[in-house]
Amino acid sequence: MKLVLVQMAEDLNVGEASRVSKDWLVARRTIRSVLPSGVLWGVVFGVFVASSAFSYSSVYKTQAERASLASAFGANVSTSALFGPGLKLDTVAGYTAFHIWLTTAIIGAVWGITASTKALRGEEDSGRWELMLTGRTTQMRATFQALSGLLGGVFAAWLLTAAITAGSGRAQQFGVALRPALFFALALVATALMFMAVGALTSQLGATRRQAATYAGWVLGASYALRMIADSGTGVHWLVWVSPLGWVEELKPLTYSDALPLVAIFLFTLAVGSAAVVLAGNRDVGAALIQDRPHARARLRLLGGHFGLAIRLVRPVLVNWGIAVAITGFLLGYISYAAGETLSRSSMYSIYSRLGASGTGIEVFLGVSFLVAAVVLTFVAIGQLTATRAEEAEGRLDQLFSRPVGRTWWLFGRLSIAVVVLVFFGVLSGVTAWLGVAVGTTKVSFVSLLEAGLNIVPPSIFILGAATLAMGVWPRATATVGYSLLSWSLLIEFIGGIGAMNKWLFDTSLFHQMAAAPSVPPNLTSDLWMTAIGIAAAALGLVAFARRDLQGR
Repeated sequence: MKLVLVQMAEDLNVGEASRVSKDWLVARRTIRSVLPSGVLWGVVFGVFVASSAFSYSSVYKTQAERASLASAFGANVSTSALFGPGLKLDTVAGYTAFHIWLTTAIIGAVWGITASTKALRGEEDSGRWELMLTGRTTQMRATFQALSGLLGGVFAAWLLTAAITAGSGRAQQFGVALRPALFFALALVATALMFMAVGALTSQLGATRRQAATYAGWVLGASYALRMIADSGTGVHWLVWVSPLGWVEELKPLTYSDALPLVAIFLFTLAVGSAAVVLAGNRDVGAALIQDRPHARARLRLLGGHFGLAIRLVRPVLVNWGIAVAITGFLLGYISYAAGETLSRSSMYSIYSRLGASGTGIEVFLGVSFLVAAVVLTFVAIGQLTATRAEEAEGRLDQLFSRPVGRTWWLFGRLSIAVVVLVFFGVLSGVTAWLGVAVGTTKVSFVSLLEAGLNIVPPSIFILGAATLAMGVWPRATATVGYSLLSWSLLIEFIGGIGAMNKWLFDTSLFHQMAAAPSVPPNLTSDLWMTAIGIAAAALGLVAFARRDLQGR
């Protein structure tokens, strides 16, 4: 009898453990999905920190050199607008924080939006969310679990960033203690935390994942614009406190390490995340608070074939990306006068020249500013191809290819649309930059800015082609290849910008191959090579895609 009771107790314990495990199925599924990207970005952020610190210490060895650098960057309007104010730039830690924080903040925000909209509205679009809700959970509880899983991805990114930062901080030339290293790592992943919550909220508002990502992108764009205006020397620095990116800037890691903005960051994350959970519990699966005009008159234009369908599917996202590109170009052009005047009177001119810029201060500022636009354009390219890969991963191509639609022609159509969009956005960035410059009454040639806009297109075409090749050969690595090329090019630009770079290694950066127009004429040879290699890689990807089986996630 005693043995029977013991066995029954063990069975009950196993059953309870199994029930608890099933209750947290959504959280475990989400963390498995987001963990690889969290590990990737944690390593990338950590490498950014270590490489920037050691490059600075190897180039600027004397205190006089470091003091000169600090005077050039510290009070310069151009760098404050682009990268935020520089604090304690005569130290390795201060320069490292200044050098990488904004880039990692934007990458983290984009990652957060992508991950959360995929885990919530993306799962809902695919029909898997409804299947999970047939178990022992509710819509509200499942959303909470998904957010918990996303939090695990952010923790993984923070842990790896902190480990690499703390490890490199032990070196004598860096000299950062454990606590400041942990705080710095937290600052670097703070935007991922906030914008995962934003993506979760917009997943309740939008009827599709595309809509949810678009709404979250608006928040990110507004945050970036407010921060740039606040730091542009126009007397409205208080705007930094109404921008999530501004809160991260005010943390001042590795310099003054002010923990007060963490209150705003965590309260914002908690409030937005809680709102997402509550709204999820008060709607039906598949419904949205902002409906996509379900009773509007049927519009069948462009629906006569898969090419027109592709245009209809990407149009809303591209409209919003176009707005972001236009606003960024206009703001950079608008502040170019004040930034260029400051730049021309500072020793920072020689530092920008390492990135290939020359000419007047205004032209040099615009030349470096178009690097920002080029990074935005590469995000557009990667986003277009990952959306194309999602068509396959979510099983929609199985139905499409059951009809008389060729695989090669389908993918060629999607790539053609992406290339046309990239060229248009390049032109748009040049035209809006000219409009911004014109408002500031600064004379810069319209033709030169139009050429500068077209000049940022070849790196994005190169990455588009490389990611297409990955999609054909190893589809699950599509996004990884695209973001890895982007991260590598940014890393090389970071290091090369302070002079600690072998010429051959510097040339591996796609952004270095792009001339710093309009401060110098575009390098037509380099642009043609990047475009040709991107097209060749895309062609190989088309062949590989046509010959392999369709693959899910």
